[in-house]
Amino acid sequence: MPSILAYDLGASSGRALLGRLNNRKIEVEELHRFSNDPVGVGDRLQWDILRLFHEIKQGLLKAKHAGETPASLAIDSWAVDFGLIGRSGELLGNPYHYRDHHTDGVMERTMERLTASKIFGRTGIQFLPFNTIYQLAALKEADSPFLQGAERFLMIPDLLRYFLTGEMHNEFTNATTTQLYNPLEGRWDTELLADIGISSSLFGDVVQPGTSVGSLRASVCEELGIASVPVLATAEHDTGSAVAAVPALERDFAYLSCGTWSLMGTEMDRPIINELAQELNFTNEGGVNGTYRLLKNIMGLWILQECRRAWERAGQWYSFPELVSMAEKANAFKSLIDPDAPMFIHPGDMPSRVRQFCVASGQPVPESPGEIVRCILESLALKYRYVLELTERLSGKSFSGLHMVGGGIQNVLLCQWSANAIGKPVWAGPVEGSALGNLVVQWIAQGELSDIWEARQVIRDSFPVTVYEPNDKARWEEAYGKFCGLAGLA
Repeated sequence: MPSILAYDLGASSGRALLGRLNNRKIEVEELHRFSNDPVGVGDRLQWDILRLFHEIKQGLLKAKHAGETPASLAIDSWAVDFGLIGRSGELLGNPYHYRDHHTDGVMERTMERLTASKIFGRTGIQFLPFNTIYQLAALKEADSPFLQGAERFLMIPDLLRYFLTGEMHNEFTNATTTQLYNPLEGRWDTELLADIGISSSLFGDVVQPGTSVGSLRASVCEELGIASVPVLATAEHDTGSAVAAVPALERDFAYLSCGTWSLMGTEMDRPIINELAQELNFTNEGGVNGTYRLLKNIMGLWILQECRRAWERAGQWYSFPELVSMAEKANAFKSLIDPDAPMFIHPGDMPSRVRQFCVASGQPVPESPGEIVRCILESLALKYRYVLELTERLSGKSFSGLHMVGGGIQNVLLCQWSANAIGKPVWAGPVEGSALGNLVVQWIAQGELSDIWEARQVIRDSFPVTVYEPNDKARWEEAYGKFCGLAGLA
């Protein structure tokens, strides 16, 4: 079978994977892996988008050197961030990182003018201070010259596709994350755009996953010495791709895409936009085949990643397995945090912030790296239980367990503690969920797979799933009560 190429870009790293479908088994080869490091310049935190484009070309070169001419390629990435294209067709400045401070206070000011009910009622999207709507509102407030000169708005995969093909398209799953797309009307919400002073002419038609969106431009082919390759839109929000790859056999399933962010929810045929969804601050993001992902963002392993970076700055170098081993040896439930507390959003000295939370909540203060990591992982597992129960309440479904996918499942301690916390089995796998979702959408578009359910069966047959059964129920039940009290959760 011919190969296809998937680029999966996360908030800390990216990879290019070559996929083949051989007798209903998926074979994946990692061609290229690279870091994705945001760059601080002055007061701004930005993405090094041209470096990412360079790495994408390196993936094409490595495919060439391996003797491969992919039948297609597609790109998925994180959500909400974007670039602006000017009249000359050139990018107007590096895209801002969603954790940049330029959106501080903007969500609150926007909600005062427009009201939360109006924004949620028209988009069904969870309120997060870095949502695209508030990034654009921040640029408008600052009278940004980039916004003044902009002709088109492209999210990160849209932008990288444009660099590759010269064609500009907006893709559905990523568009829905902006809090500017109206899922009830199936279009960009021109009323909300007008309310924040942004021209709707910046936004193009929204294409579905699996749509052909061009081919490599001649200049790219000439530079790399390769033949042109068709470019497809996949589920370009990496969570959309990860959910497409959940190896579920039952139609009603709960998932957790586990990485820098943890995203928990279920798949729905239609968005759930009502007072309860707004009150619980859930989101309705687009999925494959017109489905919607009813989910909630949880801060995820970002807190642990930032702790590791802080220790490295202090000259203490730990691998993630070393940190997990130290956490396993630390005392259980000594202290807990709410991972979604605002103090954990921005980069910085995260170990100190964990300690600050514990001091403020009257708990013993974790001192060693092992104690801090245990605090983070136990707290995440307990937050997963809380959000899973909310998901059942809002969707009207009951789940027999939880599917966990993504790089975070390599942390076996987190998987086991998640099973303990929810009191149900955790099915962990595959690790490369987003990349596999990217691949299967391409195969569906090419007619190699009939639909997403056949794709999920093929993924289940191709990759191992590890089952974690819950244990130590009484201690985790007690810890859950303590956690809800500390986090102010009903």
